[in-house]
Amino acid sequence: MPTGVMIPARNMPSTIGRNGTVGGLGSSSGLTLSQPTNMMEGQLHPLDMAQNTSESEIARLREEEFDSTKSGSENHEGASGDDQEQRPNKKKRYHRHTQHQIQEMEAFFKECPHPDDKQRKELSRELGLEPLQVKFWFQNKRTQMKTQHERHENTQLRTENEKLRADNMRYREALSNASCPNCGGPTAIGEMSFDEHHLRLENARLREEIDRISAIAAKYVGKPVVNYPLLSPPVPSRPLELAVGNFGAQPGIGGGEMYGAADLLRSISAPTEADKPMIIELAVAAMEELIRMAQMGEPLWMTSLDGTAAVLNEDEYVRTFPRGIGPKPAGFKCEASRETAVVIMNHISLVEILMDVNQWSTVFSGIVSRAMTLEVLSTGVAGNYNGALQVMTAEFQVPSPLVPTRESYYVRYCKQHGEGTWAVVDVSLDNLRPSPAVRCRRRPSGCLIQEMPNGYSKVTWVEHVEVDDRGVHNLYKQLVSTGNAFGAKRWVATLDRQCERLASVMATNIPTGEVGVITNQDGRKSMLKLAERMVISFCAGVSASTAHTWTTLSGTGADDVRVMTRKSVDDPGRPPGIVLSAATSFWLPVPPKRVFDFLRDENTRSEWDILSNGGVVQEMAHIANGRDTGNCVSLLRVNCLQSANSSQSNMLILQESCTDPTASFVIYAPVDIVAMNVVLNGGDPDYVALLPSGFAILPDGTSLHGANIGEAASGGSLLTVAFQILVDSVPTAKLSLGSVATVNNLIACTVERIKASLSCESA
Repeated sequence: MPTGVMIPARNMPSTIGRNGTVGGLGSSSGLTLSQPTNMMEGQLHPLDMAQNTSESEIARLREEEFDSTKSGSENHEGASGDDQEQRPNKKKRYHRHTQHQIQEMEAFFKECPHPDDKQRKELSRELGLEPLQVKFWFQNKRTQMKTQHERHENTQLRTENEKLRADNMRYREALSNASCPNCGGPTAIGEMSFDEHHLRLENARLREEIDRISAIAAKYVGKPVVNYPLLSPPVPSRPLELAVGNFGAQPGIGGGEMYGAADLLRSISAPTEADKPMIIELAVAAMEELIRMAQMGEPLWMTSLDGTAAVLNEDEYVRTFPRGIGPKPAGFKCEASRETAVVIMNHISLVEILMDVNQWSTVFSGIVSRAMTLEVLSTGVAGNYNGALQVMTAEFQVPSPLVPTRESYYVRYCKQHGEGTWAVVDVSLDNLRPSPAVRCRRRPSGCLIQEMPNGYSKVTWVEHVEVDDRGVHNLYKQLVSTGNAFGAKRWVATLDRQCERLASVMATNIPTGEVGVITNQDGRKSMLKLAERMVISFCAGVSASTAHTWTTLSGTGADDVRVMTRKSVDDPGRPPGIVLSAATSFWLPVPPKRVFDFLRDENTRSEWDILSNGGVVQEMAHIANGRDTGNCVSLLRVNCLQSANSSQSNMLILQESCTDPTASFVIYAPVDIVAMNVVLNGGDPDYVALLPSGFAILPDGTSLHGANIGEAASGGSLLTVAFQILVDSVPTAKLSLGSVATVNNLIACTVERIKASLSCESA
């Protein structure tokens, strides 16, 4: 039996046999974390029977009952756990139930399917049977009736499922055959985008319905129902092609195949009861592997040529951990990395963040675009997360539309290893749901957390995945292949920066002498919460997530602009209407730190910000949230010099800039003056409408392995520029091609200004 999983005492099975084995649901001997307190009707309690009946007598009665039910009615299940009858231990001649006995018992069953002891004894006396035989017959009859009922219900569910699939096919055909009502030709983006949007919403609703019914059906048939393909396939080529992931994919790798069919977050249901022992065993083995991976040195981990990083020896790994989750799939590449850092957060708070999917996806919003917990198999014991076990799905991202996201279906397991030492491990469960659409497998990955003095923690992070990275754009291949895009270094750097940010939220010793520093504690918390929502919204909307449909506007080069439209209705955090998002990624021969400093500085903002109209930008207030001076939240005011009406010339911009050794962001959004006054006084920031735009700056990966963003000679930069523009305040309006052209020109001009300004600085 696997060790290392803590089981709450209230969930321990109560049936323990003479040989010490634990009885539970089904016949599996594996460990389960939760058991129903009452056995299901229709299951035999052999251990209860053993209290009063010898094994040979039970075997004889079983043989009698099997033959008797063959002559009368079918028997598919064992008996339930009713109280047992006392009977003398004497031999009786083997015989079958007669037709008369069966007819009498069936007639009695129609009137009373659950006879008590008195009724059973009376019936056995009338029919010349033992009370125990009558009891077994009624138990088997109840099980038979229940099985027939479940079969009937399962048939109805399958019929409803097929009907929904037929509806989906109809919607798909409607999408592919849509035509312009005026000219009869194929529709362009401006004429059909929101008709298509309504169809997609309906398809999403139908998919949720199918998933719900599939989960119910899986419960009865004992195995998962087949996952259905994505309901919104790539639309056939048009002048403005609408296809998920059509980002200049490599030959032979279709955009739809790469990013359309693998939406794990919507297609995977919770694990079945039969899967759970296997999941627990896998999680325990993964925990043991993670601890060894975090602590072992050579020959498992070799030092890189520049002496700055640990490189996994794959041959030694296979020898050290021969079991695992199976061999590496053909065409997949191994990415393994290990990183250690000391962060300003206590170990208990770190564990809570990692085990709460909402907190985890918020802290790592630059890496995790979507995540959900499918099922909690154990909540832990003693009021903490020791022994907690969760089945999850997540989508991991790089902030650029040129890098496909990585979807993973895995189990997360948390365990305490001694006083002040915890570990949290993830391992893929793709072997439970084999699918050709899986492009990423997580071998045991996670972190070892050790308590340090003064509220600090030492974190050792191990990231080990096997991935098909053929869809990555050439611009980002070097960054991804070095492990800096998805590796342990990025996770640890992000965690370190976010721990500093959280510490600044709780800070009370704010210096009051500096101009512009917000000292009101409630105002600081509200403004930081608003900025956090702005950053999450930006990061979720700039990647190549399978939840998005990007449209490429021009050519196939690296500077292509990609756009998508969204309708905002009844969302207090967004202005209502039609929102057009546009993004592009390109390379700059300038170190990332210089790009970051240029874009975050309000004094150089007029050099690239077209919407400020050359006005003077002033910082009204700021909140520092890290050791690096670039990590701060600012409130900027733009004084537009061209405007004659001063009451309309002033606008406020909320901006957060953040940097760490692996990535930097400058994210901003125009904000209403009245709303910001409410926030600065500690009001609720959730009702401030935001449309964030900004920049994501990554190293290009061509420098030495150890070179970070903050180092002078760190090669070039990969810059992603993203805008969100409210093109119409009426949600039902149709997007015009003129609006698309305007946004395209806006982003193109911004890119040219940035290139010109930075090339002048370099010269």
